Amino acid sequence: MDESIDAQPGAALDFAASAVGAPPSFLSGLLPSADAISRATTPGPGYSEDYHEDDKKRYRPRTFSYFRLLPFEVEEDAHRDAALSGILKNLYIAVMAEDFSPGALHWTRELQGWLNLKFEMTRELRARLTQLYYHLALAPGLDPNTADRFSKMVITLTRKKHYLKPGEDLILDWRPLWHEVKALVFPSDAPAHQGSRRRSQKHLVKLCLHANSYFDPRERRAMLEELLPYFSTSAMANAYIVVGAINIFVPTGATPPTEPQSQPSDFVPTFFHLWSLMTRSKAFDVAFIDIFSRMARDYLQCTHVPFTEHGIFTREQSDLIFTAILRLTEIPVGQANSPYASLDYASGLGIFLEKDKKKYPVPYMIARWIAHSLSPICLTKENSILSNLEGLMESIDTFFHPSNQGSWTSFLAQLTFFLTDIFVSRWNREQSGELYEVTFMGLFAKSSKVVNYYYSTLQGLTFLEPDLMLPGALQRFYPSLQGLVEVHRTTSSLCGLQMIANLMSKQKGFRCHVTALLALALPGIDANDLGKTQYTLNFIQSVAYSIPFRPLVSQDDDIHDTSLAMNWVQGEMERMEREGQDVKINYKQELTDREEASILRSSTAGLGEFVLALLGKVFALLENLPDASHLRTGSPEDNVINTLPAALTPLFASLSPELFDMTLDKLASFVSSHVVHQARDAMAWICNALCKVNPEKTLKVFIPMLIVNIRNEIDYNGAASDRSSGTEVLPRDRALVWHVSMLSMCVVHVGDEVLKYKSELFGIAQYMQEKCRGLPTIHISNYIHHLLLNLTHTYPMDNALYEPELIERGLDIDDWGRTTAPAELTIKWHRPSSDEIFFAVELFQSQAQSASQRLEQLMSDEPPVSRKGKNKEWSDELSRSLTALRLVISGVSALFDPSHASGEVSFDANGVGQPSDDDIMMDEDDDPLAEVADDEELKRQFHYPAGYLLNASDPIYRRIHELRDDIGRLLSQTHTFLNTNQQDDVACFTALYATYRTWITDVGIERSAHPLERLVRLYKADISPFKISGLRKVYPRPLLVKRADAYQLQRVKYNSAYRKKSELDKRLLLDLAESCTSSYADVRRIAQSAQDSSLKVLIGGRPLVIPVIMDAFKKALETNDHDRIKGAMYTLLFTTLIRTLMRDWRFAPELMRLYIATAGVDKASIQNLGSTALYPLLEFGKPFERMIIFDRNVVGSIQPAEDCSSTISRRREFIQDRRQKVEEKKAALGLELTKKAKESHWKVANRCAIFALNLSLRFDTVTSPEFIDLVTYGTNDPHPGLRSNYLSAFSAIFTAIDMRAVYRHSYENYLMEDENDINKYLVPVDPQLANAFLDKFNNNQESDYVDSDYPGWLVWPKEITMSRVNPREFVEYDEVEISARKQIGQVLTPEWFKKCFDYLKQEPRDNTADRFRMQHFVLLMSAFDLVHYGETVATFEEIVAMVTDVYGDGSDKHQHRATAEILCALLSGSADEPREKRDKVWSFAAPMMLKIIKDDLTPDNLQYWMTCLHLIVDGKDPRRSKELVEALGDFRLDVNSNAAFKDSSKVQLIEFIINDSGWHYRREKPILEDFLQHIDHPYKSVRESIGRVIATIYRTRYHESFIDVTTLLEQNKAESSIGIRPYQPAQEFALTIRDVFSRLEKWRHERTPGQQTPSSYTSGSKTVLIWLDSTLSSQECIQLVPFFPDPFIDQLLHMMDVKEDPELMKLAYHVYRHLPNIPFRSGEDDAFIAALIRIGKTASSWHQRLRALVNMQVIYFRRLFLTQPKQRQMLFEAVGDMLSDTQLEVRDCASATLAGMIRCSPAGIRNPIIHQLKDRFETQLKLNPMPKKKVPGTDTPVDVQKQIVRRHAAVLGLGALIEAFPYATPPPRWMPEVLAYLATHAASDRGIVGKATKTVLAEFKKTRQDSWSVDQKYFTSEQLEDLEGVLWKSYFA
Repeated sequence: MDESIDAQPGAALDFAASAVGAPPSFLSGLLPSADAISRATTPGPGYSEDYHEDDKKRYRPRTFSYFRLLPFEVEEDAHRDAALSGILKNLYIAVMAEDFSPGALHWTRELQGWLNLKFEMTRELRARLTQLYYHLALAPGLDPNTADRFSKMVITLTRKKHYLKPGEDLILDWRPLWHEVKALVFPSDAPAHQGSRRRSQKHLVKLCLHANSYFDPRERRAMLEELLPYFSTSAMANAYIVVGAINIFVPTGATPPTEPQSQPSDFVPTFFHLWSLMTRSKAFDVAFIDIFSRMARDYLQCTHVPFTEHGIFTREQSDLIFTAILRLTEIPVGQANSPYASLDYASGLGIFLEKDKKKYPVPYMIARWIAHSLSPICLTKENSILSNLEGLMESIDTFFHPSNQGSWTSFLAQLTFFLTDIFVSRWNREQSGELYEVTFMGLFAKSSKVVNYYYSTLQGLTFLEPDLMLPGALQRFYPSLQGLVEVHRTTSSLCGLQMIANLMSKQKGFRCHVTALLALALPGIDANDLGKTQYTLNFIQSVAYSIPFRPLVSQDDDIHDTSLAMNWVQGEMERMEREGQDVKINYKQELTDREEASILRSSTAGLGEFVLALLGKVFALLENLPDASHLRTGSPEDNVINTLPAALTPLFASLSPELFDMTLDKLASFVSSHVVHQARDAMAWICNALCKVNPEKTLKVFIPMLIVNIRNEIDYNGAASDRSSGTEVLPRDRALVWHVSMLSMCVVHVGDEVLKYKSELFGIAQYMQEKCRGLPTIHISNYIHHLLLNLTHTYPMDNALYEPELIERGLDIDDWGRTTAPAELTIKWHRPSSDEIFFAVELFQSQAQSASQRLEQLMSDEPPVSRKGKNKEWSDELSRSLTALRLVISGVSALFDPSHASGEVSFDANGVGQPSDDDIMMDEDDDPLAEVADDEELKRQFHYPAGYLLNASDPIYRRIHELRDDIGRLLSQTHTFLNTNQQDDVACFTALYATYRTWITDVGIERSAHPLERLVRLYKADISPFKISGLRKVYPRPLLVKRADAYQLQRVKYNSAYRKKSELDKRLLLDLAESCTSSYADVRRIAQSAQDSSLKVLIGGRPLVIPVIMDAFKKALETNDHDRIKGAMYTLLFTTLIRTLMRDWRFAPELMRLYIATAGVDKASIQNLGSTALYPLLEFGKPFERMIIFDRNVVGSIQPAEDCSSTISRRREFIQDRRQKVEEKKAALGLELTKKAKESHWKVANRCAIFALNLSLRFDTVTSPEFIDLVTYGTNDPHPGLRSNYLSAFSAIFTAIDMRAVYRHSYENYLMEDENDINKYLVPVDPQLANAFLDKFNNNQESDYVDSDYPGWLVWPKEITMSRVNPREFVEYDEVEISARKQIGQVLTPEWFKKCFDYLKQEPRDNTADRFRMQHFVLLMSAFDLVHYGETVATFEEIVAMVTDVYGDGSDKHQHRATAEILCALLSGSADEPREKRDKVWSFAAPMMLKIIKDDLTPDNLQYWMTCLHLIVDGKDPRRSKELVEALGDFRLDVNSNAAFKDSSKVQLIEFIINDSGWHYRREKPILEDFLQHIDHPYKSVRESIGRVIATIYRTRYHESFIDVTTLLEQNKAESSIGIRPYQPAQEFALTIRDVFSRLEKWRHERTPGQQTPSSYTSGSKTVLIWLDSTLSSQECIQLVPFFPDPFIDQLLHMMDVKEDPELMKLAYHVYRHLPNIPFRSGEDDAFIAALIRIGKTASSWHQRLRALVNMQVIYFRRLFLTQPKQRQMLFEAVGDMLSDTQLEVRDCASATLAGMIRCSPAGIRNPIIHQLKDRFETQLKLNPMPKKKVPGTDTPVDVQKQIVRRHAAVLGLGALIEAFPYATPPPRWMPEVLAYLATHAASDRGIVGKATKTVLAEFKKTRQDSWSVDQKYFTSEQLEDLEGVLWKSYFA
């Protein structure tokens, strides 16, 4: 899926292919008008000739005019463009100067910010930028993090297809991207040593998925040419990689008819062929369905590809795809196991190319394929996509039922949702009822995640077909709302209603039900069931957004009350109950407009009562809420409290004036007479909701009332009269707090209405501040905070559902469900007036000053409260004053000017800040070491008006900024005071630093409250019921207003994102830094988080605080002060400072020294911290970017007009200078750490070693001699931890030497991957080479080696890589490399090796380490390389002697491990050496290894030797190690040997070699013959190995080897639309199989029945079963299909009958169950089905008949879409016949099988069969009456027994029909009749017949408990009586 699910991609040119965007002919009849077309998938209507400006930027105008709706003037387009060109100019300079981080990254971020503000650039520029970022993201040498950011930018620029059309505006080149991906997935083909600079796989794949749609479809042929030759199942991963790559690379768009081999008919058959090459793999099914479904979408509008009833596919293709879909649902069938084998574990690196299942759900792909292949042709043809979809849905519909849950549940839910969603998106208005049933079933599911999918489906289908969906919905919802059924149905109904309320309110007739439904929903508000309450509120909210709550009853009309509507609704409900589920309602015909209007008017008369009742319910709910102090966030109570205001706001907004007054009255009296402490916040929100709607009316009531109540509380009840501590509000103060809370929510978001009450509000604030003490003061500060917000912020004051002029005109019934088009929207904003600002400043001043005075008093020498007092009163007081300050600051944050706060010059604050004149990019620090640490550190250069209110020349402006500065100074004094006097007072520090954070961050926007994020979250939640795929922003008006508000906030936030720091900021930052290392953990924590938040806002704050913390760190280490050490470590290593520290080399060395020093601190918690910090530091000291190779022309596409070359060269010099100085510092630090490592404790040395390696290893110098010394000696250090660190460092040095040499000592060659490989060359492929290819492996002729497995397996590439048989010596080293090799060689003495080998032999510390260790092998390979070239002191002969020593007598497994590692290094490492060197090594090592394999293997050491062999052989030409391969291949079995283990392990090693060499292994004949001879080997382990080897040999014989891609495509096309059938069994193979089975048959007859001991038959069978199991569960299983009917089935059933050998029975059954899961080709299953039927009817053993049934059902289900009707009929008849089997068990199983087969048949097949079977069994029941009881003493006649069996069969047959539909409600027409028939005719029989009947009836009743109330209406009263006679017998009779 190439995009997020919500926007279906505009298939490149979707419907627009037909000329100017007129919809294709079959759509035009269905679309009412062009405007109604959803344009999510179409590029928009054709444009008239006069192209306007917008047109160069987008393909369709924006729906929402963001700029027009803002409450302030915005900048001109010219200003935006100037900003854009400024950004691009700087970007150009940065890139050309190679200043990527921070330079280019910073400007990329600015560009992102520019786009986020909804500004538009021209398409052509957007395409150029995309090309530029795409090119840079893949530039060699670029830092991976930077590259990731660039690739994100590519994604951002191309995200919406309506900016850039693929193919027209932008074509990206796939080759550079494939180059990167290829190196990732085929590492062995990539140049050497490139691993360290590879991009991360995640980002490459992500980039790929986005770029994919911009690759040119005409390149498809070239891509296949490149990809297909890599395909091979011999090395399985290659197959996965190729298909993964095809899926994410190859574009699926249409190509012109002239392109060769580029039409679907050319390449699709080959895709099907690839698919059939890897059967039984889930990954393949998913990948191909993905590819085909994208093709279906993209070819929809392509005219030259024929579009049939199967879309662009053929019938065979479509059937195969449906069969795969059925497999993917993983629905269980009978006793079958999964249709997939465990192949996908072998996908190797192919796993990198798989799409993330969460983002790209499989059901989405399936639905996309189906929805885009539908067309009206489907309705005329008998077999089409539509009929198949219908078949699919019907066959699995029982699995949708909630009682039937399992792994498939969520898959099916998503499938129905996406089908609707995508179909709605295509907007094909055809009536299609397939999804209808299934949706309703799923609606009542039990898991919430699943249910959500069905709600959205219901919504989508209702949108498409209201008349089809709504009657069914109502019919189900009414009973569940009336409480007739259990709770989850009620809640589900409410959710369903919420989703369709809006659509319903527009539909004639149906809208008359709305008010009735509201009334029914009311009881859902219930404090005992909060979940239900929440759903009820959501439903009410959704109605309130759709209809005006106004009684529309007029005086002169004859309708005055609700009676008409009530009667009508009652009648409708009765009708629904009568007609049941298939109710058809068509109000468009049934009601005249006049009638409908009067019913609707009458129904609105009851709205007033509804509102009153609702308020009553809400009040009751609030009074019963639990106490708020116990609430967790996210608890149900919390959710309800949050939902209440959301639901009531739209309700209040849509009330008529009379209803509003009534509501206001109710609320006011409740607030003044009740105090419900725990519901305080909820109530306050509700008041706020009401106040927002009409401030004038509400404040008039609320403010005077509340103020009087507050004064009463204070004056008469003594509330808040003394200081209290703690967090609980005292009962005495609760009323006060309640009223204050109400007041504070009544004065926010109500605009300038508060000015009328200015003196009262101001007065009460003063009064409360004077009188109140203790906890309530926080609520008082909160009130002031809210009042300030209301006065100074910009926000919309508009909640109405309709535009003002509509409301004046008066609303009528036509306005139900009407939405406002974004273009008509006008918004009433609140902009603070000068009076309001003046009031706000006055309030701010008085509050801030009184709080400051209090603070000063508390800190004076004689504080009003004693600091020593108990109860911490002093600190409570102090922290409350601080809180008051914090709240007033954030309240007026909108008035602070960021540029003044940062101490810069103040300029005209309404205008636009002019950046300074000279075009310096950034103030280049004098110290070039200061890598400008993070790109956030650069100042915003461009500002856009965001409605800032004040003028710099206003006295007010000056006044508030002075006040802010005073507060800042006071805070700093408080900090000093607390640190001297109250160091441990955590409460005060908490309050203080919270205030610090607010003071620094809340400038220009109340940042600490995250207003934008909160608003966006609410907006997203609110629009979900209204979102319909493919329509754009058809939302109720209040939601559009919310969207505008969010944009307004976004601009404000953009301008105050970050600022420079003033002197005062610096002072506060330093205070925080000081507290970050406080000795109190709580204080530290708060200071650290406050500092982190502050540093995000202030530019350049980090370098300021780092030195302070470093000094503290150093002191703490000297004095060993653990707490402060911890504080410093946390602050430096675990906050955002770490990024700066790693890159800023003024501080980095010191940080490293301190970090290493902590290793010596003796405290566990500090040690843990140190090891956790290691991970982020691992990159520390690695070289920065040195050279980046990119095409200057691509960057030239954004070159600015003026000449920047001098700036660029100045910048580049600076950067190069910085690189050089930093590198010098690194080298020095590297030396220092190297020295330190030599003399320190191992803990310290360990860290030194890690970082010294990063600092010292460089391409140019390799590394310092000191470091080489440290590492070479360190590899034999006595401490194991150090040893392994030094060992990996040693390997890294070797790699660096090799790397330099291979790339001819040049870094540029390294980046360009231009390697100097003297032993490989390319050979063009011609038929002659292809034909002789395999023979080369056969004989030992000396031809050059081919190491890769894939060339020529599927198809030959143009050329293949060969390696020389006789390699040349590699000696091209320069001085640097030679001196390093010499120095190492001097250390590698015999003693060194001896010590090293001894350590290898040591017993490992834990068992996990007891395996073949790769790191030793890698190091030894490099060391031996020096030995071979005579560079070392030790000689090869000495090493040979030592190896023999190491092995000793081989009695200990550790000796084996060490020897295996050494021999592996010798054998593997010498493979590329010149002949004489290789032979010298091999002549010693190979015989030694073979001897060990021959004589000394034990279960303990086998694993080491297998790994060793695997490393030598895998992925290489088998001729390279012919000594080993031949010797092992010459092994023959000896039946008389009793060394079972040795034999089986040798066979396993052979299996390894054949598996590793794949189809290149050509010496299999003698092995195969020998093994087939001995299949009855007596030892189990040997048999299992033999079975696997035989399977492996046959598996690796297969290959296709087409001469080129053209031939491959042509032959598959010629064969059939689904390509060539692979894996045809060869003649020879068939003979072998027949021969083996005839031997088994012979042995079977020789074995005496009942024999307990193993025989040739049992042993041989087990071997063969292992072989079959191995083959059947891998991709080539269809090779065996011809042998299924004969001999497999019969032989397997015989094996299952050997009771004496349970193991054999189990194995045989396991293999037998594989058979029906094999994907037969069409028509190949006939013989198999016939054989199953033959056995089921005629086998003599009933066990065999039973087992035949098991497979019948499975094969029937798996091949639902592929079986021919004739076979189907045969299966049904056979199962029907088996109901009368003589054996009871078989009859029962046949009944279950029959039920299963009926259940999973599509209706077209199911219905005729049901009637046929029903008649057959009813007749059978009639014809076989129950025989009379026999006279005692006579024999039972034989036919009596038969008669009973036939009667039982008939009962079971009818029972099967009933059981096939366990959840169908209502029951199908024929069912009641069958049930009654059973009840009257057979239930009273004695014995098994009666029992069976009762079971059937009881089971029926059990599954119907939920729906019995509905179902029983479908029975006649006689039928019900008959049933009750059987089922409801009294227990006591």
